[in-house]
Amino acid sequence: MTNRNAVILAAGQGTRMKSKLYKVLHPVAGRAMVQHVIDQLNTVKLDKMVTIVGFGADIVKEQIGDASEFVVQEEQLGTGHAVLQAEHLLKDQEGTTIVACGDTPLITGETFQELFAHHEREGAAATILTAQTENPAGYGRVIRNETNEVERIVEQKDASESELLVKEINTGTYCFNNKALFQALHEVSNDNAQGEYYLPDVIEILRNKSEKVSAFLTPNFEETLGVNDRTALAQAEKTMRKRINEKHMRNGVSIIDPDHTYIEPDVVIESDVIIHPGTIIKGASTIKTNAEIGPNSEINNCYIGEDTIVKQSVANDSKIGDRVKIGPFAHIRPESNVGNDAKLGNFVEIKKTVLGDNSKVSHLSYIGDADVGSNVNIGCGTITVNYDGTNKFLTTIGDDAFIGCNSNLIAPVTVGKGSYVAAGSTITDDVPEDALSVARARQTNKEGYAAKLKSRKKD
Repeated sequence: MTNRNAVILAAGQGTRMKSKLYKVLHPVAGRAMVQHVIDQLNTVKLDKMVTIVGFGADIVKEQIGDASEFVVQEEQLGTGHAVLQAEHLLKDQEGTTIVACGDTPLITGETFQELFAHHEREGAAATILTAQTENPAGYGRVIRNETNEVERIVEQKDASESELLVKEINTGTYCFNNKALFQALHEVSNDNAQGEYYLPDVIEILRNKSEKVSAFLTPNFEETLGVNDRTALAQAEKTMRKRINEKHMRNGVSIIDPDHTYIEPDVVIESDVIIHPGTIIKGASTIKTNAEIGPNSEINNCYIGEDTIVKQSVANDSKIGDRVKIGPFAHIRPESNVGNDAKLGNFVEIKKTVLGDNSKVSHLSYIGDADVGSNVNIGCGTITVNYDGTNKFLTTIGDDAFIGCNSNLIAPVTVGKGSYVAAGSTITDDVPEDALSVARARQTNKEGYAAKLKSRKKD
């Protein structure tokens, strides 16, 4: 099979975004635009990928990592000039090179594959990825001849009245015979209003040499959207979210209101999960079968087990077991591990905590830097006092322990297996197994004192 290469154009600053963040790094569904392009191209099994960087080169390289080779375009002199920067890496290779833009995050791997296949099947020197739209304003029009080959690309400002009626547009993505591409690039002129070297000029150069120029018409115009400003970014975000949600629904996930459910690309959701409106699921999260998430919950980089329910709550960087009940209004902070059949109720916050099987923190508690065993009941208003102003310390609670309401456990401290802590206690020393610990002043009642206070107020 012929060699397949890719050149990704990612050197522009993107001034229309009006942002300090370089354009191709703006996220769509939680992933940088250029990363979407690379991920989809990687499904085609390329021999070499080269990304042309310019503005913010170091930051773009950091985002992409070792998924691509890089060439820096020191001066931004047009798209033709940008591709030419990769010449020393590609010029002598036989095969096909695709040129894609780093700001087209919606093009799928299937479309890239079909473009390659069409180009190679046609034996063309160049193939343009085109699309049909009812509103082609602003796009270059693709003009075909009587044999349906591409005659030329006409920019809107240069188009005649009849050419303006053409609805097939140039998407800015191309396949080229690799050697023909770099030979033609040396013939591209910058004799234009911008003084730049434009990649579409290669099409006319190849046609003038009687080389075959083809076009592959994608049926999905929406997929070819290029993001140049915040409005287009929002359109891309909406389209990507819809695509992701539809994939999960086809795989057996019930999404009650897809328009108000936001799921990032790396999320794995098993069948028979129910997701309620207002839910956001991000990062490398996994949600197992029969779980129920939402409404109005945020899950980030979490594992959530079977039959677990998360209502109006937030969970980050944690593992949650099977048949767990969370919320409403619970907050699971990073590095927590919640066991099977546990419960975290309303207004409970845990952080860097292991909560064993069948243990319950039902409401109004903070459990941080704690190792809690199985079958533990933690009463409302309990706090593990883990921070002395300088260091964090661990609280350990053994299996079958019972912590009464409004208790303060001053870490480092251990509450032994099967022990009880009386409500309202402040525990500063370890509690032995099966003991009852009471750490509060003995109640004193002053008979008639309240009446005296009331009489003073009347006077």
